Amino acid sequence: MFVAVTASFSFAQNETKIKDHRTNPDLFFLQEGDAPNSFLLLPAPPDASSIRFLDDQSQYNWGKTMRNTPRGDQASADANVEGNGVPEAFSEAFGVEINEDTPEILKLIVGMREDAGDLATREAKNYYNRQRPFSFYEEMTCNPAQQEALSTNGSYPSGHTSIGWATALVLSELNPERQNEILKRGYEMGQSRVICGYHYQSDVDAGRITGSVIVARLHADPAFQAQLQKAKDEFKRLKKAGKVAKGTPLPTKTTSDL
Repeated sequence: MFVAVTASFSFAQNETKIKDHRTNPDLFFLQEGDAPNSFLLLPAPPDASSIRFLDDQSQYNWGKTMRNTPRGDQASADANVEGNGVPEAFSEAFGVEINEDTPEILKLIVGMREDAGDLATREAKNYYNRQRPFSFYEEMTCNPAQQEALSTNGSYPSGHTSIGWATALVLSELNPERQNEILKRGYEMGQSRVICGYHYQSDVDAGRITGSVIVARLHADPAFQAQLQKAKDEFKRLKKAGKVAKGTPLPTKTTSDL
């Protein structure tokens, strides 16, 4: 049975729309109430007696087998979305180091983080307050240092996944020649949450939906549009200067492959 959140999870608002008071306003483009309501958008998470929950269990067990591998190391690193964690995670796939030397792209990616990870997921997270798998099974994650803080935070949908997928969509728009590498990296960030035991697969699947929806909403926001254009202009200069790695070409299909 899923329990709605208590009043301690409510967010104070005055009569005007304001930035979320809990976090740095520079990490938002949208304002309170602008993001689509994830509770209205998403179905309820799987009940523990359902067939869908059996898939969640299966994926959770798969994730544990991956932890003592290089993929598990990547999953642990993917847990870091604070600071420049997200730009660093995508730099190789993007083909350019996203840092202070690419200030407009950096500002775009860091600036949308809370829109994707918090505003896009908040309503469903707070309503369902789904217990995270590591708490449900009383087991360790790939990064125990974060367990206590996450143990009281709702599992559905996955905020990290929403951030990763939203970032991948926007970076693919900047550099479509590397869209395959970028989108693959965004997908991996979601699966990393399953590997670490922080989220069920259904949490991750829902996070990709909220990530997609928030990008669509951001494209209607004037501040995001302005920053996106600055990032595109900066990327064009980088590409003209030969500072962008080329994408991996896909195999050419022959008639016999069809």
